[in-house]
Amino acid sequence: MIRIALNGFGRIGRNFLRTLIIDPQSEQKIKIVALNIGPAQPEDLPYWIQYDTLMGPFFGDVSYKNNVLKINDHEIKIFTELDPTKLPWKDLRIDWVIDATGHFTKRAGAEKHISAGAKKVIITAPAQDEDCSIVMGVNEEVYKKEDKIISLGSCTTNALAPTLAVIHKHFGIRHASLTTIHAYTNSQVLLDVNDTKIRLTRAAAVNMIPSTTGATKVIGKIIPELKGKLIGNAVRIPLDKVSLIDLVITLEKNATAEEINEKFAEANKNELTRILDITHEPLVSSDFKGNPHSVVIDGLLTTCQNNIAKIFGWYDNEWAYSLRIKDFLVKFGE
Repeated sequence: MIRIALNGFGRIGRNFLRTLIIDPQSEQKIKIVALNIGPAQPEDLPYWIQYDTLMGPFFGDVSYKNNVLKINDHEIKIFTELDPTKLPWKDLRIDWVIDATGHFTKRAGAEKHISAGAKKVIITAPAQDEDCSIVMGVNEEVYKKEDKIISLGSCTTNALAPTLAVIHKHFGIRHASLTTIHAYTNSQVLLDVNDTKIRLTRAAAVNMIPSTTGATKVIGKIIPELKGKLIGNAVRIPLDKVSLIDLVITLEKNATAEEINEKFAEANKNELTRILDITHEPLVSSDFKGNPHSVVIDGLLTTCQNNIAKIFGWYDNEWAYSLRIKDFLVKFGE
């Protein structure tokens, strides 16, 4: 049994917990032993777990008493510690910490969990000075047992990498430009405020807000041959979840839209089963809520003229990414 501590209980933390408690098979391999929620009120945990605007209700039994959260028959120790070095990971025999705070993305921060006694750390964001960066389905073979600090990238990285991997394998990539049309996140605000990131000070629910993405830089770690070949930005849109990558790619050889879609379909049936899918239905964003794939190519929108291709891929930026965390632990956790 893999003993897990979850550090942070925002959107990814809550989604990851839900992926486990609704999956009896995973629960046989992975056990969340502890949850650190920082400055939040632990008495509110049952409410947060039972009621979620985006995931919907959880109908299991949830209770909290004496620093223990009980979900059905599972007990999880609750902590409200801001300093990871003060957490009792050694006493709890923690194998992996899932750091979903977004605060400890540098090696020095993640190593605080190691100092506290955890064996390894997964950072649920692009990281600095990590032992390896992994996108499931694309480069998990680079993980070594001696690696201790692992980044699983971002939701956008997990949508982008398999898409590019298929194209690069079959057609080659000279250059690519990414726009991620991204649902708003809890880093944004409801009403205009004062802050240093001037555009992100504007109200999220009523504006399309140009922003940045780190996914294009991380791709060089995942697919080294593409390092320096991508540029990109983001547009945050007034949508609660489900995002869309918009790629323009200069191929190394000419292709047609039909040929490109055919290679995506082949990948779905082979090496990228459960990671990448393709649809030819005229769908919209809400149709992809809860979709388990890291990316779903919109085959109706694929276009190509000579060696210039345009590709769109949908992704549930919360749920699909959380499933990839679980997939990594099931495959490599022990």
